[in-house]
Amino acid sequence: MALQQEVDHDFYADSLIRDVLTSVRSIAVLGASPNPSRPSNGVTGFLISRGYKVFAVNPGHAGKIIAGAATFAELNDLPEPVDMVDVFRAPQHLPSIVQSVLRMPVLPKVIWTQLNVRDDDAARQAESAGLTVIQDRCPAIEIPRLGL
Repeated sequence: MALQQEVDHDFYADSLIRDVLTSVRSIAVLGASPNPSRPSNGVTGFLISRGYKVFAVNPGHAGKIIAGAATFAELNDLPEPVDMVDVFRAPQHLPSIVQSVLRMPVLPKVIWTQLNVRDDDAARQAESAGLTVIQDRCPAIEIPRLGL
């Protein structure tokens, strides 16, 4: 993935989305819910069904299984590095989430934020550390849309 100098977070080229979704193999779903009616639960299961290695991150459910994924309290509790952090948290949490990601022992390649989750300042901070940031998108929508 080539990091762009100025990223336009209002538009992502299909080639960038495709590159991200075909290059990552492991994903931490931050804010995964055990409630099957929640989008984070469905996306977690969908990503597993598509062959990604998925870890759920939810401090209230650590040690449990969410949609087929082992659940950990914090990103730093993950048993191995991940390629992408998929964020299911409100936008106001993004600055602290980026800080948590940047403290991970091995940085992921990508921070992906779900629909209606966007903070351009937090994104710039992650990008300045070399991460690719995709905001306000859902991989469970993008994967079928792109025929992946």
